[in-house]
Amino acid sequence: MTPTSERPERFEGHRFPQVIPEPGDVQPGSPAPWAALSDSKRSGLTLGKVESALRGADRLLATNPPPDQPEEFSIVADSSPAPITLRAAVLVALFEEEGETHIILTRRALSLRHHGGEIALPGGRSERDETAVATALREAKEEIGLDPQLVAPLAWLTPIASFATGSSIWPIIGFLAGRPALRVDPAEVDRVFTVTLKELVAEGAFVEERWRRAVPRVGADEEGYFPINFYRVPDDVIWGATARVLTELLGLVLGVARSGDRGVSDHSSQ
Repeated sequence: MTPTSERPERFEGHRFPQVIPEPGDVQPGSPAPWAALSDSKRSGLTLGKVESALRGADRLLATNPPPDQPEEFSIVADSSPAPITLRAAVLVALFEEEGETHIILTRRALSLRHHGGEIALPGGRSERDETAVATALREAKEEIGLDPQLVAPLAWLTPIASFATGSSIWPIIGFLAGRPALRVDPAEVDRVFTVTLKELVAEGAFVEERWRRAVPRVGADEEGYFPINFYRVPDDVIWGATARVLTELLGLVLGVARSGDRGVSDHSSQ
C-alpha cells in the first residue's frame, strides 16, 4: 500500500457529492499529453479544428464507420478478449461559442444505484439491433431533452471495453449549430452543464494516477499498475470512462494522442 505521504494530491473541494475511490496502492501518473504545449496552442479550439483532427485520424462516420466489435482496440497481450454482449453508446455533443468548443456533460442522479452523482456523457444501453449513433441520440433525448434533429453525427472515438463484464461503450461525436435548450429527466440526471475544451486542457485541470489492485487488472503494466485519468472542473471532478473519452478527444484535437492507449475500462460511468 502506498504511504499517504507519498500519494498524489486527491480531489478535495468538489461541491457536488460523488464517491471518488481511494485505491490501496496509488502513485502519480504521467503529465497531461499536452503539457508541453503553450497556452496559445490550447485555446481557439474551434469546431473546425475538431473536425479537421477527426478527419485526419480517419474517425469520420461518413468514411470509416466504427468497428462492430472493439477487439482491435482493446486486445492486450495478457488476455483474450471476451465477446461483447452488452453494448452502450454515449454522445459527445459539441458546439462552438466565441471561438471555443463546448461539450455537454451531465451529473448522474444521486438516486441511481450505480455511479450516482458522477459526471457522464449522455448515453446508455443499446436496444436490440440499434446502432451506436441511434443509441446515443435516443439516450440524449431521454436524459437531457436534446432534439436529435439538432445533432449532426460526425465521428467516433475508441470503444471502451470491459473484459470483466463483456460490455463496451461506443462514443459518438455530434456537432450542434449552437447552444441547445435542454431539459433533464430527474430520474436519471441531476443537472446538465457544459465546459470548453480549453478549460479541460488548462494547466492543472488534468491529473493522472497509477493504480494497482490486489487482483491484477487486464492491461496493467509489469508492476501491476494502470493509469486512471481525472479532470478538475469548477466545483467537481471528472473521471472513469468519461475521462478516458475526453483524453482521447483532446489528444486528437491537439495532435498529442499517446500511442499505446487502450480502450479498456476499469470503471464505467454508464
